[in-house]
Amino acid sequence: MRRAPVLLAFTLIVLSFILSGCYGGSRPPRIGTPAPDFLVQDADRKVEIRDFRGKLVLLNFWATWCPPCVEEMPSLVQLQQRMKDKGLTVVAVSVDVDNDAYHNFLKDHKIDLLTVRDPDQKANNLYGTFKFPETYIIDRNGIVRRKFIGPVDWSQPEIVDFLTKL
Repeated sequence: MRRAPVLLAFTLIVLSFILSGCYGGSRPPRIGTPAPDFLVQDADRKVEIRDFRGKLVLLNFWATWCPPCVEEMPSLVQLQQRMKDKGLTVVAVSVDVDNDAYHNFLKDHKIDLLTVRDPDQKANNLYGTFKFPETYIIDRNGIVRRKFIGPVDWSQPEIVDFLTKL
């Protein structure tokens, strides 16, 4: 009869080690570290992430062929308008290869954001991004504070509150 409590305790200890191993790597590796710097230049503009020091940056990797990216874009535009005066800059890096599709999308959807096209995907590769959309929050000191994978409703009170506190 005494074996059951000992076996149960042993099982719980082993389970806690196993589960802690599973969750140990769930935090994105860039959180709390300096944002990798990049330079992306397309026919329209040049974007270098270091130029935004002192500003809060929402760095979004997206593509016109990505339905969740298209779904998220109006929310990003609204967030930029809402928080521009608080020092937020949305930087949207498109991985589109097709220059015409990219420009038509911006025009047709009236995208009023700082966007740049990176068809070679150099910037998103620096961040380890391969799913789109993917977004990083970079604080005023250039430190990555959050990462979002997938489309986000940027008007959510929790997100706006988090950004306001940065």
